[in-house]
Amino acid sequence: MSDKTRPVVLITGASSGIGYATALALIARGWVVYAAARRVDRMAHLAASGCEVLEMDVTDDASMQAGVDRIVHQQGRIDVLVNNAGYGSYGALEDVPIEEARRQFEVNVFGLARLTQLVLPTMRALGRGRIVNISSVGGRIYEPIGSWYHATKFAVEGLSDSLRLELAPHGIDVVIIQPGPIRTEWNAISRESALERSGDGPYAAQAAALVANYENVDSSPLSGTAEGVARTIVKAVTVRYPRSRYATPASAKVIVGLRRLLPDVLMDGMLSRLAT
Repeated sequence: MSDKTRPVVLITGASSGIGYATALALIARGWVVYAAARRVDRMAHLAASGCEVLEMDVTDDASMQAGVDRIVHQQGRIDVLVNNAGYGSYGALEDVPIEEARRQFEVNVFGLARLTQLVLPTMRALGRGRIVNISSVGGRIYEPIGSWYHATKFAVEGLSDSLRLELAPHGIDVVIIQPGPIRTEWNAISRESALERSGDGPYAAQAAALVANYENVDSSPLSGTAEGVARTIVKAVTVRYPRSRYATPASAKVIVGLRRLLPDVLMDGMLSRLAT
């Protein structure tokens, strides 16, 4: 049954990490939360906490359409979309099969864009709404062994900037969240892909350095948590006038600031030293 007094949010990639933490944070604030992911079995706690769970694959148009239709049928609207689904696929460009590169774009960019297309008619009809796209500091900086992942996040940044201007006349905000080093299972998945594809051969040294850096994220006091990112997302969806970008945690703000200040030659040198 529709509840017109509570905001309605759809969160993708909600079975773990940032999406999971955001779903819990918003349900605690009294929102109507639709938590979407491919694996519904991993969202049992969310369902028990009061979230509506949806089986959704952002590479499957039918599942996205069905999910949006269900929410609109039940609630009459979608106030906020949090495009969080995504993953990090690492390896030297020479080593990564083009099929995997395409999948990385399908999940991180085209799935985000298609789901946004599906929710916009309802938001435009209401004359309000908010799209929150989870990017990364990787949409501002770059590193060896991560070319395809960074390409997707640079794409999300550019897409979001253009979309912000397109939707402003319709009362719809577009916000980018830029997580930095975060202690989640994302790190392990990214490390595994780097070793699988470039752990041997001409790029092995750079792959090993990246893995070591990402292992440090799990123990560094400068790293953030999924709950910390969720608090930033809650702020972005509840303030009246959101900023266009939120970098989190503090280390992410430093990284973004350095990229803004340093010329390419200095940035290249700093990032290359981390990769050796």
